[in-house]
Amino acid sequence: MRTDEDDLIAQAAAGDHGAFGTLVDLHGARIHRLMSRFTRDPGELEDLTQEVFVKVFRKLGTFQRDSAFYTWLYRIAVNTATDYLSRQRRRRLHLVETDAELEAVRTHERTAGSATPLLEEEVRRVTREVLGTLPEKYRTILILREFEDLSYTDMASVLQCSMGTVESRLFRARQRFKEALERQYPDLVPQFAAVKPRGGMSPR
Repeated sequence: MRTDEDDLIAQAAAGDHGAFGTLVDLHGARIHRLMSRFTRDPGELEDLTQEVFVKVFRKLGTFQRDSAFYTWLYRIAVNTATDYLSRQRRRRLHLVETDAELEAVRTHERTAGSATPLLEEEVRRVTREVLGTLPEKYRTILILREFEDLSYTDMASVLQCSMGTVESRLFRARQRFKEALERQYPDLVPQFAAVKPRGGMSPR
């Protein structure tokens, strides 16, 4: 698979639109999901996803293969999202759960018996709201870790920083999330501790 992907990258970098289309097919859903963390507007989501792949096509010749292709894609996507947020300064970041994340919530409810549909929705809503109050660098690293489940190594590659920076930034991001949650929704802190779906983070 890696050899096939390397061939596709080389062909696409040489101007082969068919090869590039195959790369989009392979990674499009993942990038679409990532960009959905930064906007809830369907039109803007499609525009952002398309913008990412336009940039990818233009920059393919600069890909050095010193990291996984998908982390290079994530780097471009995160930078595109950051630019988008800068253009939309009056808007806050909103996260939306995917069907898989919603299913994870339901699975947790069935196995733990500690959540209700109302609580699930409240946790997701509050997660989106609290994340929207955090500085961009903290929101982004929480998205990459808590929602995209990237490894520390991959996050370092995407964010182009050291492993130590990833660890310290993630620690501070979780602390900021916890403090904001306790400040804005103190009554919900126990529920966040009990319900740990992908759509709602535990205030650890």
